[in-house]
Amino acid sequence: MVQPVLKWAGGKRQLLDEIYSRFPADYEHYHEPFFGGGAVFFDLEPDGGTINDTNPRLVNFYEVVRDHPEDLISRLRGFNDPEANPDPEQRFANENWKGKDVEQYFYQQRARFNRRAYGDEEWPATDEDRIEEAALLLYLNRTCYNGLYRENSSGGFNVPIGRYANPEWVQADRIRAASHALADTDIRNEDFAYILDAVREGDLVYLDPPYQPMSSTANFAEYSADGFGREDQERLLETVQELDEKGVCFVLSNSGVMYEMYVDAGFHVDKEGATRSINSDETARGEVDEIIATNVPEDAREEKGQTSIADF
Repeated sequence: MVQPVLKWAGGKRQLLDEIYSRFPADYEHYHEPFFGGGAVFFDLEPDGGTINDTNPRLVNFYEVVRDHPEDLISRLRGFNDPEANPDPEQRFANENWKGKDVEQYFYQQRARFNRRAYGDEEWPATDEDRIEEAALLLYLNRTCYNGLYRENSSGGFNVPIGRYANPEWVQADRIRAASHALADTDIRNEDFAYILDAVREGDLVYLDPPYQPMSSTANFAEYSADGFGREDQERLLETVQELDEKGVCFVLSNSGVMYEMYVDAGFHVDKEGATRSINSDETARGEVDEIIATNVPEDAREEKGQTSIADF
């Protein structure tokens, strides 16, 4: 069992047993089209298969973890405390992209990370650049407010500094373990529909999309600037219907408001409760209704789930 390297909103630590209990007893390759923090993948440590995410910075991170773990660890060890003064030898020591004063090391590194969104040059363009961006992502993830990942409409990471006594951003053991788990995995940066060409009969697909909001004020799709709307949810349903026709097993988690859509499609659907601990609004944390939908008949499932992995 490998622990996820990143903190990530919507992680499935609390629902692992419920998810596994819907898995088929036997399957070939495992695929995960909405990877995020990868809690299920890293707990399973499957051999081969694919993972995918539409966030290019997240995909770059996992490629670097897989291919350059020691270089990544070495670079992470070079970062300073987030509340330290900016490094005068690095860019953005005085002002950020918008001309605002930079007074802490965290905000200097956040500005450097946002070169992908705001810079005119192509970045990251080299292996060294990709390692630097991956290191910045993990550093910010472990030192920003509540471990939240959020982008503005321009694609800029905009989460403020967190409140930590001794933040640990190197995560060397987790990086090495995750690199081993990802060694034979095909990492994609595509629309989720790629899965229709990647799977074969007998494979298993676990899908955990950005959630359809439970209310007009809830927005589980803010983790990237692109979002994931109702039309995407409808395309996703069509995709799992095609997977079913191909003889591919799927298990899908989503918000409770999607219950009727998957019941009407003829799939096995149950409601579960999950605790949300990563949210910019502290009052919005707590238990929310989720569904788990699958095409795996009860008599073809694993007899029991596995033990949930520990919290961060």
